[in-house]
Amino acid sequence: MPGTDAREAAKTSTGALEQLPFLPELPARGPGADMIGRSAGLLVELFAEVQPSGWRFADRPGRDTRRAHSWLGEDLDALEEFTQGYQGALKLQAVGPWTLAASIELKYGEKALADPGACRDIAGSLAEGLRRHLADVRKRVPGAQLVLQLDEPTLPAVLAGRVKTASGFQRLRSVDRQLAEEVLRELIRSVDAPVIVHSCAPGVPIPLLRRAGVAGVSLDFGLLTEREDDVIGEAVEAGTVILAGVVPSTDEDMSDPAGSVTGVRTLWRRLGLDPELLGRRVLVTPTCGLAGASPAYARKALSLSVRGAQSLVDNPE
Repeated sequence: MPGTDAREAAKTSTGALEQLPFLPELPARGPGADMIGRSAGLLVELFAEVQPSGWRFADRPGRDTRRAHSWLGEDLDALEEFTQGYQGALKLQAVGPWTLAASIELKYGEKALADPGACRDIAGSLAEGLRRHLADVRKRVPGAQLVLQLDEPTLPAVLAGRVKTASGFQRLRSVDRQLAEEVLRELIRSVDAPVIVHSCAPGVPIPLLRRAGVAGVSLDFGLLTEREDDVIGEAVEAGTVILAGVVPSTDEDMSDPAGSVTGVRTLWRRLGLDPELLGRRVLVTPTCGLAGASPAYARKALSLSVRGAQSLVDNPE
């Protein structure tokens, strides 16, 4: 979300999304509030700090780790304030293990993705950190049914060998798809909550994610091609929830919520899927995070998402 006011962001989240409020992230506050820094702060017995080249692992917790913990605590306090007595689904999000490994450097300077052992350590540390995080939120919002979103925008590049080395002159070797699946499966099994994976990049590996055990896949609908029709159809028929990113995530003039989901209806007809499944299998979302939007547009985008979803329920044909 845009801005730096945790209370305002929590108020917007809980007010605009009565069925699925979420714990906001406010990266405009600086290092430790950004998606990588926040998730690095969740790691257990692994610590990261900001260097000129970006985030890098360190021997001990420092200022950046303390700042990440502080920002998260502030956000949780605000969410708790606006969810008193709340009963229902509540979404938390963290960066997934593969995007973290592709984004944080080891102490000697290369990205952690280059070291299979480091990748395993990150995944295990993240799993433990997420278990503690979920337990904390359950104490704060005892009526919540938690849903965990893993942000993996870099996963397609990790699998395709498109992640650049720290120097930027070469690319790291692609990660074996079976290994990537196993790491995600172990993490998903270790957390006591349904997990959805969000990736706003082209080529989201939906079959891999399904085999890993995700409950849903969140993607930018504008990046889909007809080549992906079959895998989406199979996912829907198997019960996977599709979080369709159709509302622009930066300021655009949009006033027709029904129009935003035209592409979803078109895909449904092309696949020959039961229209009644739309309301049960599809959530409508912005295409990606809203941190680059104005606060007014961010509120509007969430409202348009709700109204677009309602139009799928009211008029599935």
